[in-house]
Amino acid sequence: MTPRSPHGWIAGSAAAFVAAALLLPWVGSGSISVARVLAKAPPDYQIFVQLRVSRTLLGLFAGGALSLTGCLFQSMLRDSLATPYTLGISAGAAFGAVLTLALDLDRILQFPAVWMGALAGAAAVLLIVAGVSWKQRRISGVRLLLSGIALNSICTALILLINSVVRDRRSFSITQWLLGSVDSVSYRALLAFGLVLLIASSILIRQARGWNLLAFGESWAASRGADLRMLMITGYCCGSVLTAAAIALTGPIGFVGLIVPHLVRSRMSADNRILMPCSLLLGGVLLAACDTVGRIVLAPAELPAGAVMAIAGGPYLVFLVRKRF
Repeated sequence: MTPRSPHGWIAGSAAAFVAAALLLPWVGSGSISVARVLAKAPPDYQIFVQLRVSRTLLGLFAGGALSLTGCLFQSMLRDSLATPYTLGISAGAAFGAVLTLALDLDRILQFPAVWMGALAGAAAVLLIVAGVSWKQRRISGVRLLLSGIALNSICTALILLINSVVRDRRSFSITQWLLGSVDSVSYRALLAFGLVLLIASSILIRQARGWNLLAFGESWAASRGADLRMLMITGYCCGSVLTAAAIALTGPIGFVGLIVPHLVRSRMSADNRILMPCSLLLGGVLLAACDTVGRIVLAPAELPAGAVMAIAGGPYLVFLVRKRF
């Protein structure tokens, strides 16, 4: 197996993913004793297991989901600047979460209602955009893009409206959530997210040949035996579910779905059989690493992972636009 073989790229990405999962939980604003963790001595053991490990896993899962979805939407729309936020799903999830925070449902219902609000908002946008895009028994890519942009603008305007009329601590909570951050969550939530990620990514990667054909145009793909109707439906549904699940747990975090697929495509391969799994694995590594940087760069204060990604992704986008155009 050579370093540049397809299996070598995937194996190297998987090794980086595993290394991040094993090493990043040990990095933080305060030191943790390995001996005390192994001996399950408080508070080191509780900090390591309940806070840092769960936080690292969430970063790996969310980054992988967003990166894979970015790769998917770039293939679906044949636009290398498409991201998980292009089709309005993220804005719908953000609107649902913001509405939940504005109504203070977390305190009233005594459970993380913001997650359910984000998923409900994403589902509503999914149904609207899919309904508008459905034409001649298949989803139209042009309609999908245009309706997604329209819904994205509407949801963003509603979020600004809600945030402008809400006062006290709810406004602060909304602002903090909109920054996007990776925080510790329950292992039950991580298990559910991991299962969603595993199922959706397996479906998408199994269709990699179809996504490769679609890159040459719908007519070319159809003439080579690709089921365009099934590709578009499963791609849109899986991408929407992954985006909604990630945003429900982390808030909106940009640039992961843009940076990683571009780097993998330019440095490794444009073949989706390599591009998709490597984007999934390396996207998780990038977001988890950005969250780790945010934990230590201003210690004991923390910089949200969304802000770190924006600082890193903004200049990269400028470079990308200059290089492309």
